[in-house]
Amino acid sequence: MARASGPKRSAGWSDPRNSARVLAGLLGTAGVLHFAVPRPFDAIVPRSLPGRPRDWTRISGAAELALAAGLLTPRTRRASAAATAAFLVAVWPANVKMARDWSRRPAPWAGIARARVPAQVPLVLWALHAARPDRGSGRG
Repeated sequence: MARASGPKRSAGWSDPRNSARVLAGLLGTAGVLHFAVPRPFDAIVPRSLPGRPRDWTRISGAAELALAAGLLTPRTRRASAAATAAFLVAVWPANVKMARDWSRRPAPWAGIARARVPAQVPLVLWALHAARPDRGSGRG
């Protein structure tokens, strides 16, 4: 018996568009937090960067919001996803600084800070996956 044709089911995580949508939610949330609660982000700005930490917090928050918007826009999804991967590599030193600074905090907090360092790798891979062309559509 043939199945009735209906709306196509989503390919889930294997669909770069779905992956980009979820990643956009994560980036958008982080971007808003950079403006709503900036102090924790100021604290992890590497001292080697010129200028004030708050300026870098605002710049990175604005970048996350722009990347999230780009991930949600079909015409810019692939380029925004590639830019997201580069951005995640660029902010990795902040995670290293946080891990060092929090090494003497109580175990759960120190562990969370240490876990952020290797956790950047799957985030970069996630962004690269979102940059892939759509399956079967021949379009990005």
